[in-house]
Amino acid sequence: MTVTTDERETLLGYEDLVLLRLLASGLPIESVGRRMELSGRTVRRRTRAICDHLGVSTPIEAVVWAARRRLL
Repeated sequence: MTVTTDERETLLGYEDLVLLRLLASGLPIESVGRRMELSGRTVRRRTRAICDHLGVSTPIEAVVWAARRRLL
């Protein structure tokens, strides 16, 4: 089953977008974790899940994907 762009946008939750926004601002993983009250490991795991969900390979690609859709 292929997920369309519209479905991907609706499936990104608020916290996913906050995480991508913080990564886009240049914060390191540990700082993102502190701001979101998560461990660095959880931030890495969630970032990987977002990338897998969007069908991209890196967190930078996920940030670019969201920025192009004006979600950040």
